[in-house]
Amino acid sequence: MKASLQIWLGAARPKTLPLALVSILTGSVLAYSHHEFSLPIALLAFATATLLQILSNLANDYGDAVKGTDNDKRLGPMRAIQSGAVTTQDMKQAIVINVIMTILSGLVLVFYALESVQSILAFIGLGVLAIIAAIAYTVGSKPYGYVGLGDVSVFVFFGLLGVAGTYFLHTGVVQVSLILPAIGCGLLAVAVLNINNMRDIENDQECGKRTVAVRLGQQRAKHYHFFLLGFSLLAFALYLLHQPEPMWVSLPFLLSVLVVFKHGRAVWLANKPAQIAPMMPVIVKCSLLTNLLFAGVVVVQTLMRV
Repeated sequence: MKASLQIWLGAARPKTLPLALVSILTGSVLAYSHHEFSLPIALLAFATATLLQILSNLANDYGDAVKGTDNDKRLGPMRAIQSGAVTTQDMKQAIVINVIMTILSGLVLVFYALESVQSILAFIGLGVLAIIAAIAYTVGSKPYGYVGLGDVSVFVFFGLLGVAGTYFLHTGVVQVSLILPAIGCGLLAVAVLNINNMRDIENDQECGKRTVAVRLGQQRAKHYHFFLLGFSLLAFALYLLHQPEPMWVSLPFLLSVLVVFKHGRAVWLANKPAQIAPMMPVIVKCSLLTNLLFAGVVVVQTLMRV
């Protein structure tokens, strides 16, 4: 692999990495609220999730390049293979190396955090599924991202499993109450994917990539986006308001409503995919800020119980 470090850092798409981290943050903070937080587990989970996100980005770079979806009509940032800086063979080698690093990181995490053989085997199985999902999104003869199933995968892995799985690694149990923040986290992750797909809707349609945005059309994809944003905030808010602490403790979370509303208004006013393109880093920041504010309120609520 002769490409420079800077090119590989670009291929890893560092601006998307908060997506992998927010579910780990949320699950860890919820574990802290039940006095079961472990810093080594949190750090190992952060590392493993980051490697999985990078794997997904590298695999997307390879898969979309091979299928011709990354072309001059695409509005997103220039990718590594598309630019000619990296060959497909180099990218395949990078994917293999990343898979090995992800497996090693995941095994260290699982064996450090868990004692039960059943739990260890279950998490190894989930890890294998996560690796397959990261690659199969755009790679292979029937990539599920090309038939509109990417949203479901993102919701499950970046929401339900990300939050509940992290909580289990800390505590050894799963609580029913996790469902609300897990849903909130997952819907925001899907919103990030939806902005990506709304941006590329015209090129994806021409290339046969039938994302949810392509299936819905630009206008209904906007309505879908508002649903994702609104219900994610509602899920987080319902969890916070269900806690025994006074309602005023949750007021800082309202800042996320203002930020998300501003983003939603910009999406509504956009008439062309080119106007959606600059919104990718904005929705990532919305997701990160919302989860950080949620985490901050949960920490304050926890400290008030001491």
